[in-house]
Amino acid sequence: MSASRTVICLLRNDLRLHDNEVLHWAQRNAERIVPLYCFDPRHYVGTYNFNLPKTGPFRLRFLLESVRDLRNTLLSKGSNLVVRKGKPEEVVADLIKQLGSVSSVAFHEEVASEELNVEKKVKEVCAQLNVKVHTCWGSTLFHREDLPFHHISRLPDVYTEFRKTVESQSRVRPVLLTPERLNPLPPGMEEGAIPTAEDLQQTEPVTDPRSAFPCTGGESSALARLKHYFWDTDAVATYKETRNGLIGVDYSTKFSPWLALGCISPRYIYHQIKKYERERTANQSTYWVIFELLWRDYFKFVGIKYGNKMFQVKGLQGKSVPWKMDTKLFDAWKEGRTGVPFVDANMRELALTGFMSNRGRQNVASFLTKDLGLDWRLGAEWFEYLLIDHDVCSNYGNWLYSAGIGNDPRENRKFNMIKQALDYDNNGEYVCRWVPELGAIRGADIHTPWNLSSATLSHSGVSLGETYPNPIVTAPEWSRHFSKKPVGVLEKREKGPSHTPKQHRDKGIDFYFSRSKNL
Repeated sequence: MSASRTVICLLRNDLRLHDNEVLHWAQRNAERIVPLYCFDPRHYVGTYNFNLPKTGPFRLRFLLESVRDLRNTLLSKGSNLVVRKGKPEEVVADLIKQLGSVSSVAFHEEVASEELNVEKKVKEVCAQLNVKVHTCWGSTLFHREDLPFHHISRLPDVYTEFRKTVESQSRVRPVLLTPERLNPLPPGMEEGAIPTAEDLQQTEPVTDPRSAFPCTGGESSALARLKHYFWDTDAVATYKETRNGLIGVDYSTKFSPWLALGCISPRYIYHQIKKYERERTANQSTYWVIFELLWRDYFKFVGIKYGNKMFQVKGLQGKSVPWKMDTKLFDAWKEGRTGVPFVDANMRELALTGFMSNRGRQNVASFLTKDLGLDWRLGAEWFEYLLIDHDVCSNYGNWLYSAGIGNDPRENRKFNMIKQALDYDNNGEYVCRWVPELGAIRGADIHTPWNLSSATLSHSGVSLGETYPNPIVTAPEWSRHFSKKPVGVLEKREKGPSHTPKQHRDKGIDFYFSRSKNL
């Protein structure tokens, strides 16, 4: 089989046609294009420190859906997605030899060490086979080359300083035009079967009707989600007020799973926001979507600056903390049986759906690191396993923050589980949804069952230590909020979406900015 000026486009976390510089470049520089996705066996083994499963069932299902969707999109453009099981460097080497005259291999550069190692090996293979390598940068809102810092080592260690600098001194590049047609595959090229979950030694997940993310993977779904959230419902115009919600699909954008796999471009989201602001309304909510995209950028650039420090127990600051390793405590946390209902509800939602709200993530991370004192990497690797939207830099960056060993650490930043539960689930609707064994407890009392009389518990069908655990830990500061439960809460909990209470709508990201010790 021969090919004239063929480019192999190695796709990884860039599973889209729109605003994809790799495909865009190949279209201009080759007569034949091989869009390639490899199911790398290294993604389906254990995590680095604790050998937890590396890719969980929900993320795998979302990935398989995304790969299928991209194949369908490419077929509609006169191309196809070539799929292989194997290490990318070995698959690329085999294809170069098989095709005979590949001129270049193109891919988007990544940040973390495992992905960089793949890039290094692909470059070595190409050098041995006398094939050029073309790399692009496309995972962030602001292009790496457009940062107003002369070197990545000058990246500020405080998010606010980073944000203000890029907003005032950089610009977001325009979205690349989506090609109407793509140059075809070389003749006779086998497309390859898309594997099943079973092929990758994973079980097919059960869909839970309570999920806050009942969406499918792929570029088509991502673009449809943006259309729904922006143009069909105007939900984006109230994003800042609703983003701390816990129940329902539309309390937040839910873009993160598609962003993690590159099914949607952050630049496309940005330019759609700007269009929405011109045509509909511009307010704090529309800006806040960009604000969150900048957090995502920031964690990626922090990953470039600090490298493997992001994964090390001492974190970015090299700070020694006497973390505990207690299997029983960790098991109780990950299985949602800590005896602290707000924590348990969030952890069960994660285990049963692969998703958890931003508010929930902040709380369960604080609970693991500050209340239980467990090694933060246990939490990071558990999230890596289960989250549909796992993004290595965002996940580990957030856990470093929670542990107080990331950028700009503030001493004693700790979430008060009871205050948070009362602030964001004041009638207990969310806990009732995920911890149904407590469902007969009225209103906000559901958050502190250990404080209730034996008669009340008995009336509610709850037996602590039997039907629901006693708390594995209690913090002294929780007691300040036992008397602050809402009065006159409806006995019957509503089944609609849980909205952020008015008094908490403008809190910003208190996790990162508040100096208060009473979160």
